[in-house]
Amino acid sequence: MTTATLCAVFGVVLALGQVVVVRHRAGGAADLAALAAADRALQGPEEACGAAGKVAAAQGAVVVRCAVRGEIADVTARVSFGPYKPAVRSRAGPEAAAPGSPELSSPTVPEGSAPPGPAARTGGVR
Repeated sequence: MTTATLCAVFGVVLALGQVVVVRHRAGGAADLAALAAADRALQGPEEACGAAGKVAAAQGAVVVRCAVRGEIADVTARVSFGPYKPAVRSRAGPEAAAPGSPELSSPTVPEGSAPPGPAARTGGVR
């Protein structure tokens, strides 16, 4: 009885592990396919989605949805492994700073001076 219970628990743990692995594969394929589509976005949606399909296929996935709006690509990829068929959506495109947001560059430090330490940056006690 104990052996059968342990085998059942072990089987469930293995199945959950497979689900996680397949989901991660789908996520990676969706990310790479979206990047490929965004890279070709200016060549038109057909070219961009075709590139996404090729990249997804190389990852063992299929593109189930591909939309390109401007330079932004929105791709959903699916990986099938046994009964598991997770689909993951990913978007890619150029980085654009939102109006009023600070720039993403690092602050400049005058020559000959060291950048302030953590306490000076946060206004905390040294």
